[in-house]
Amino acid sequence: MSMTTEGILATIEDLVGLAPRATGTPGGAAAAAYVSERFRRAGLDVQLLEVPSYSWRAADSALTVPDDDGAEGAPIPCAPVLHSALPSHEWTGEAPHRIEARVVDVGAGRVRDHDVRGAIVLFDLTFDMTLAHTLPLTLFLHDPGRRVLRREVLSSRNPYVTSLGRTMTEAAAGGAVGVIGVLRDYPDSLRYHNEYYRRTLFTLPGLWVTRQSGVELRRRLARTPRAVLSLSVTRDEVTSRSVIGVLPGRSEGTGPGPAEAIMIQSHHDSVGPGAVEDASGTAEVIALAEHYGREALAGRRPRKTLLFTTFDTHFTGYQAHREFARRYVLSPDSPWRIVFNATIEHIGLRAVEGPDGGFAPTGETEPRGIFLNVNPAFTVRVARAIRRHRLHATSILGAGALEFFAGGIPTDASFTLVCGVPTASLISGPLYLYDDADTVDRIDASQLEPVARFFIDLVDDADRHRGSLLGTMPAALRRLLPRGRW
Repeated sequence: MSMTTEGILATIEDLVGLAPRATGTPGGAAAAAYVSERFRRAGLDVQLLEVPSYSWRAADSALTVPDDDGAEGAPIPCAPVLHSALPSHEWTGEAPHRIEARVVDVGAGRVRDHDVRGAIVLFDLTFDMTLAHTLPLTLFLHDPGRRVLRREVLSSRNPYVTSLGRTMTEAAAGGAVGVIGVLRDYPDSLRYHNEYYRRTLFTLPGLWVTRQSGVELRRRLARTPRAVLSLSVTRDEVTSRSVIGVLPGRSEGTGPGPAEAIMIQSHHDSVGPGAVEDASGTAEVIALAEHYGREALAGRRPRKTLLFTTFDTHFTGYQAHREFARRYVLSPDSPWRIVFNATIEHIGLRAVEGPDGGFAPTGETEPRGIFLNVNPAFTVRVARAIRRHRLHATSILGAGALEFFAGGIPTDASFTLVCGVPTASLISGPLYLYDDADTVDRIDASQLEPVARFFIDLVDDADRHRGSLLGTMPAALRRLLPRGRW
């Protein structure tokens, strides 16, 4: 049942029913327990990776512009910029902020070009990466219906790569006291849950307003160029729970040194309902775990050990991902030698902004890429598998060079990739990805089973071949070069 569309969709519905699955919350703990139980029933040895992380919450937020006579004006609808008002990456505590200051409107420009000392910066949040930006990395594209190579699709923007980080950094450096972001490239929603960009500290308190509210805000500021920004923040240290399910391979314990292992990965945490981001990926990992558990019961155990992993901390700083990489990839005491990583994220339908300002469905698969840093022969086999399983609107993105940069790739697999692990990481960036509109109806149900069977082919392929030769260069050579820089 689990390897069917109905079975995988039922798992997604179960996970969405536990939402929000945020790190350190009851929903997050319930999601880890749910995955653990499914893994145990599949016959895996289960362990939890518990790592400290942080829970950020806003008790209240408000934005007003004083009237001409100095009286407090009508409130402007707003929402907090998540993970803002942090004095340091490790800060915990409570901090109420109420700031009344002049407002400097930088629009979509750079803060550094303005005098913002003692001011609140008003800016337009821009989504800076279009689908067309991935074309230079594209090694192969399966697009039989030409669904991707259309101007309106290539120009679509994902909600991850934005101007938020540089705006926050420049505003703080310029002496600003707060920021207000207008969601210029977004539908009429205040439910945009930005990520915690782990290398960028948001020291200033920040608020979001919609594009429509931004027009009203600017109209009021034209008369009185001052605003009152209020934001009360609480941040606690919490314990994250990532789940590792182990299916020992036939070769485990038969030779010296750690066993070769293949890792199948996603993340189970979410801020909102998180159907596509990433109940879809977690459900696929569970489906693959159950498939290989049945195979093992039938006497068809893989040669290499399989590690089925669903991470926590995707939205709070990736602390679990880094600890896993240190403990199980970089450490000489690791019980496994991970020779291949298969990461599955975001099996969703494409949406655009509708005439009512919401997220209008298109009925099409959201274009997706598979970041790949494996040898040329394996790359060809991956391309054939994409075509064989009819993963339309899917491209292979060359990631061989990206494993040498601290930024890695914009997926959950980034940390193992920069440690030198050969990786196939499926990802897409639908417009609703960080919104409460990410509900079960956004799932591309017709692709759930094909994606699962595609990854079975990849795992079986990696299991048949010598692990040290799967990457773009032999593993012995790769270990001599810089690894684990993040």
